[in-house]
Amino acid sequence: MKKQMIFGGLVLAAQILGSAGAFADPWEDGMAAYNRGDYVPAIQLFRPLAAKGNAKAQHLIGVMYHRGQGVARNSVRAFAWFSLAAAHGDRDAQAKLQAVSKTLTPEELSQAREMAKACEASDYRSCEY
Repeated sequence: MKKQMIFGGLVLAAQILGSAGAFADPWEDGMAAYNRGDYVPAIQLFRPLAAKGNAKAQHLIGVMYHRGQGVARNSVRAFAWFSLAAAHGDRDAQAKLQAVSKTLTPEELSQAREMAKACEASDYRSCEY
C-alpha cells in the first residue's frame, strides 16, 4: 500500500512537472505571434499584460496602433499607449511619443492624453483598445 502511494505520488509529480512546460509565458507567446505577423493573437496576449502596468506591452500596443497591426491604425490611441509606457519608464516609448505627437493636432493630443489618464485612473478597465 505504501509503495502504491509513493508510486502514485511520483506519477502525479511527473504529470504536474510535465504540464508546467505546457504553460508558456504570455509575453513570449505574444512576441512569437507578433514576429510571425499574427497580430490579433499578439495584441490579445499583450492587453492583459499592459493592464497590469507592463511598460513593454504598453509600448508594443502603441506600436501596433501606430502601424495598424492587428488593429485599425490610430495615432491617437498609439500616443495614449506610448504615454502609459513612458510613464512606466520605457525610454523607447518616450522617443516614439515625441515622434507621434508631431503628427497629431492639438485636439488629438488632448484626446490622447485624456484616454491615457482615463485608462490609468480606471485601473485599465476604461482603456480603449
